[in-house]
Amino acid sequence: MSEQAFGGKVAWITGGAQGFGAGVARRLAGFGATIVISDVNAQRGEATAAEVGGTFVPCDVSRLDDCKAAVGQVVDRHGRVDIGFLNAGITTGCSIAEDFDLALYRRAMGVNLDGVVFGAHALFAPMKAGGGGDIVATASLAGLTGVAFDPTYGANKHGVVGLVRAIGEDWPSHGIRVNALCPGFADTAIVDPLRDVLADSGIPLIDPEKVVDTFVAAATSGRSGECWYVQPGRDGEPFRFRGIPGPRGAD
Repeated sequence: MSEQAFGGKVAWITGGAQGFGAGVARRLAGFGATIVISDVNAQRGEATAAEVGGTFVPCDVSRLDDCKAAVGQVVDRHGRVDIGFLNAGITTGCSIAEDFDLALYRRAMGVNLDGVVFGAHALFAPMKAGGGGDIVATASLAGLTGVAFDPTYGANKHGVVGLVRAIGEDWPSHGIRVNALCPGFADTAIVDPLRDVLADSGIPLIDPEKVVDTFVAAATSGRSGECWYVQPGRDGEPFRFRGIPGPRGAD
């Protein structure tokens, strides 16, 4: 099923130098997809692209022009883009209280939320022209619950979840399915500052390959607007949102 779904397809992966992005790049390349990796870490991005037989295109996802230029290069080189993994992300460590840092806040929102908005915008026209495609964005379990230790991160990941649920309902009319991944704490570099705290708390880390498995499941589900959680010891699956209460009359 996966080889049929991805064989011969062209995939653009942001934040593809390492972590989930590199893992998905390896998996899709193994299924016969053509891989284009974007990242701000050119040295590592080029190495990962070479490993999977793909190409590297530099891109700061917080810049709309960068995203449009990167997707433009993908289409110029390969004639189309079928899969978009909007995965680039950073932590913040930014409080909303006395130690609020505006520059840190803007950077985090720019990468984690704007990067998904800009990437989706850049992908829309070529995917629509090519008959459709699949977009998967990396959100977080922090997009499904409160995160007191990093409220800025929680805010932008909630934004990704809301965006995916909204356009994921509308864009299938253009042949484009949009879903999100919502992993908990995974064994990647992004959790390095928290490793001791997590270990002391007895919180297990997710094997990144489980996140890759969930990416494959989401991108081949044929559904859209879903947010797939990933937790240790569980198979990744769509989070079941409760419906909001409807209006009630005066009577």
